[in-house]
Amino acid sequence: MDAEPRTLAELAHALRSGAVTAAETTERCLSTIAARNASLNAFITVLADEARAQARQADAEIAAGRYRGPLHGVPVSLKDIIDLRGVATTAASRVREGHIAAADAPVVSRLKAAGAVLIGKNNLHEFAFGTTNEDSAFGAARHPLDANRSPGGSSGGSAAAVASGMAYAAIGTDTGGSIRIPSAACGLVGLKPTLGEIPTGGVVPLSPTMDHVGPICRSVEDAQILHAALGGAGSAARSPASRPLKLARLHDDFTALLDPAVASAFAQACTRLREAGVELCDAIIPHAGDIAPVYLHIVLVEAAAYHAPTLERAADAYTPNVRMRLEMGRYILAEDYMRALHGREVLRTEVDSALTGCDALLLPTLPILAPRLGVETVRVGGTEEPVRGAMLRLTQLFNLTGHPAITIPCGMSPEGLPIGAQLVGRLGETAALLDLARAVEGYLGPGASR
Repeated sequence: MDAEPRTLAELAHALRSGAVTAAETTERCLSTIAARNASLNAFITVLADEARAQARQADAEIAAGRYRGPLHGVPVSLKDIIDLRGVATTAASRVREGHIAAADAPVVSRLKAAGAVLIGKNNLHEFAFGTTNEDSAFGAARHPLDANRSPGGSSGGSAAAVASGMAYAAIGTDTGGSIRIPSAACGLVGLKPTLGEIPTGGVVPLSPTMDHVGPICRSVEDAQILHAALGGAGSAARSPASRPLKLARLHDDFTALLDPAVASAFAQACTRLREAGVELCDAIIPHAGDIAPVYLHIVLVEAAAYHAPTLERAADAYTPNVRMRLEMGRYILAEDYMRALHGREVLRTEVDSALTGCDALLLPTLPILAPRLGVETVRVGGTEEPVRGAMLRLTQLFNLTGHPAITIPCGMSPEGLPIGAQLVGRLGETAALLDLARAVEGYLGPGASR
């Protein structure tokens, strides 16, 4: 065909029509991995021989009329915290040296059933407990547009792989923003579905009451395809095409401290939405100031509980920053954990209230640009704050509450770094959120991303 397919949906059409083959596509992705992985460090394990065999099988099945759907023959990668039978699940940690997965995670079984080509396993922040992908036993993953910057985390290798053309999509996990943060940083679409909608079995846990599995990809249509394949439930969509959309912008704590480039891109996105006929109103979360402490008192305790045995016998095998966070969780009182669980319910009610009378919430995804590697703090609006805290600030609420959230590109900084906008829907209505996000993506237009 004349042009290489850019999105998963475009590739699916080309594969089904015979314009390209899965073998050709897989070789192209493997060539990109060979050319760029040494510098980006996006993959821990490349499954070249297995991927080639899967691609040949997909081509034979498609040629014989046994087309399985839009993932058939499409190269997809997995965050290396998800079990793939017969392959190590390292979680980017020396703690798991020698581990080989005995069975596929349910999400992997569903990808295989859909005919996806599993091309490899992506680098991540150790045990998914960080936002920059720097703390990894395999070294930091790097941003595809600037190797001196982080691609975000914890699913940083996954986002770097998709953004650089090493895979057409990746499956990541999101406990505080770990799909949305790297997707926004790398100019991609990243979906965190409703809590519990897509199974987390066979995934190394971080915080079981906040862990989500979801896709990183290049368009909302791609996210819809992957959401359906992973087992995402449909819902009674409110048909955004039948009337003007109404979005509630979260302000105060959500827009008070933004990098100037992020603030400008978000404002321009709001202008484009208004011009397209979208109604914008404002909403607040009254207890927004409590989000970070509530989140920390849950994630630290639940992570420490899972890691307690290995902290006892192999504490030195963790990277120092991740070990420190896990050790902190061992000293949080049970009463503080219970207070945090109550705080989560308050915040969930407040998000539900903010959604009343509108189709979705709208806010930036990341308040800062992709940070430089090795930088511990960032100055935003005259305030110095830890990079980790800044990167989590606009995403972690929706892990606490479980509401579905998606990031889509909404602009670029003057130096050419991507900026994302986040849409948040009602509990249990991920499919409706995807329909709405697809409309918003169209309104923002091609200038929103590279």
